[in-house]
This record gives sequence, structure tokens and C-alpha cells, in this order.
Amino acid sequence: MAFALPPGGSLIGIGCDLIEVERIRGVLERHGARFLDRTFTAEEQAYCANLKFPHKHYAARWAAKEAVSKAFTTGIGSHLDWTSVSVYHGARMEPLVRLDDKASALLKEIGGTGVLISLSHTETHAMAVAALVRS
Repeated sequence: MAFALPPGGSLIGIGCDLIEVERIRGVLERHGARFLDRTFTAEEQAYCANLKFPHKHYAARWAAKEAVSKAFTTGIGSHLDWTSVSVYHGARMEPLVRLDDKASALLKEIGGTGVLISLSHTETHAMAVAALVRS
């Protein structure tokens, strides 16, 4: 089986975010489903809910959403919703990004063709780096 990296291209935007895992755990405990439904897609919730420490994975996805919004230079708000960016896994369990119609239109508007992402977490912190590319 041949190994191939995802298609790259010209870098047109980059963003990163770092968050304390405990912060997400606290919000989950205080707000539960209301927080989850406002912030994470059903796909993300289904994945994280089945893990031993879901708060760590929610924290990484929170960081991913922030990193993507920073790569767009818009932040979360009028141009992007929390659920505009969804993290899922590819065939090798690599993190991939799915954009909703609003985010896809924004990517097209700036001439982008894709979003690359990297996630990591420890017991205390989660981080993400996102890159907008044009092929």
C-alpha cells in the first residue's frame, strides 16, 4: 500500500490555539448538552462521547475551531459559527476538517481549496494548528 500525504498547496492562512483541558471539563460539567450542542457537531459529539476522557478530545476540537477561525482571520462570530468547523478522522485516524456551507463559502471567497489541521493534547492542555491552502 502506497503512503501519500494529503494534497498541499500554497499557504494562505495559518492559525493556532492552546487551551487548558480543565476549562473545557468545567464548562461541560456546568452546561452539559447546551454547551455541546452550541459548540460541537453531532459527529464530534458521537466521537468524543465514546472515549474514556471525552473532555480532552472536546478541548482539542475547541482548539481546532479556534485555530481555523484564526487562519481565516475572522474568529468565531458573524463569519463562522462554532459548528462551522467539524473535526473528523481519515483512514489512518488523521484529523480532518469538514466545513459547513458558511465556512465553505468563506474559504472559496478567499481563494482557498482546503484546510489542513494538526491536534495534540496532554493531561492539562490541548492545542491545534490549522492551515488554509490553495492548490
